Amino acid sequence: MPPLGKMILRRMLWVFPVAFGVVTMTFFMARVLNGDPTELYAPPEASDALRAEIRAKLGLADPLPLQFIHYLWDLLHLDLGTSFTTGQSVASDLWDRLPATLELGLIGLALGIAVGIPLGVLAAVHRERWPDFLVRGTTLSGMALPQFWVGLVLIAIFFVDLRVLPGPVGRLPIGIPLPPKITGFLLVDTLLAGKPDLWWLAVKQLTLPALTLGFSSAAPIARVTRSAMAEALQSDYVRTAIAMGHGRRVVWFRYSLRNALLPVITLIGGVAGHIFAGAVLLESIFAWPGLGQYALQAIERSDFAALQGFVIYASLLYVLAFLLVDLLYMFIDPRIRA
Repeated sequence: MPPLGKMILRRMLWVFPVAFGVVTMTFFMARVLNGDPTELYAPPEASDALRAEIRAKLGLADPLPLQFIHYLWDLLHLDLGTSFTTGQSVASDLWDRLPATLELGLIGLALGIAVGIPLGVLAAVHRERWPDFLVRGTTLSGMALPQFWVGLVLIAIFFVDLRVLPGPVGRLPIGIPLPPKITGFLLVDTLLAGKPDLWWLAVKQLTLPALTLGFSSAAPIARVTRSAMAEALQSDYVRTAIAMGHGRRVVWFRYSLRNALLPVITLIGGVAGHIFAGAVLLESIFAWPGLGQYALQAIERSDFAALQGFVIYASLLYVLAFLLVDLLYMFIDPRIRA
C-alpha cells in the first residue's frame, strides 16, 4: 500500500476506539445522571411490584454491566434500541428527522461559508482600515451573541414587527400537510410533487432559522479567514509574487487564500459537525422537527435509548467530519502527502 493509503487507513481505524469510548461514556452517564424513566409510565400510586415490572419491560432490571453488554450486542446488529417516548426504533426516529436537520444545516453552512470567507478576505486585504474594523466588530458580535438570542431577535423583527416572514411553527405553516416523502428534503419534495406554491411556503419557513444559523457560522469563519489571510499576505512568497509583477487578484486568491485555507477548513469541519448534529436550542425555538429537537425531548423525558442514539450519531458525525478534514489537508497541502 502506498504511504498516502496507509495514512488514510490509519485515520479511518481511529474511528473505532473513539466510537467505543463515546458509546461507553454515553451509556453510563445517561443512566447515572438522568432520572428514572419508569416514572413516565407508572402512576403516582403504583406499587413496587408494578414499578419493577415496568423496569423489566424497559430492560432496566438487569445490573448495569449486563445492560451494557446487551447494548453493545444490539449495536453490532445496528439496533439502537426503542425509544421510551415514541415507542419506535431509535434508528427509525433519527432517520425520519435527519432530512430536516440536513436541509437546514446545508443551507445555513452554505450561507456561512459564502459570507464568511469573502468577509475574511476583505478584512485581511484592508488590514487596520475601516473595512477591517467593521468586519472584526461584526464577527466579534456574531461569536459573542448566543445563537438562540439571535433567532429570537430575528423573530421579533421579521415576524412580530414587520410581519414579512412566518412565525416559528416548523417546516410548513400550521394546517398545511407535507408533500409525499421522496427524499425528505422539503424543498426538493415540493418541486418533485409539482407544487411551487408549497415550495415558496417552505422557503419562507426556512428563511429565519437559516439566517440565524448562517450568521452564527459566518462569524468564526470570517475571523479565522481574516487571521490566516493576513498572515499569508505578510509571507515571503507573497512579497516575491508582488515583486514579479503579479496582479492583486492573483496574489490574493491564488497564493494567499489557498495557503490560508487549512485553518479555515478545520473550523468548517467543526462547524459542520455542530450543525448537522442538530442545533438543539435553534431547532427548539423555531419548532424545527430535526435531530436537535429530538435530543431535547429525550433529555426532558429521561429517554435513555433516544439520547444514546443521538449522542452516538453526533459523535460519529464529528469523527467523520474531522476525518474528511484530514483527507482534504492531504490534497490541499502537498507537504502532508510527502
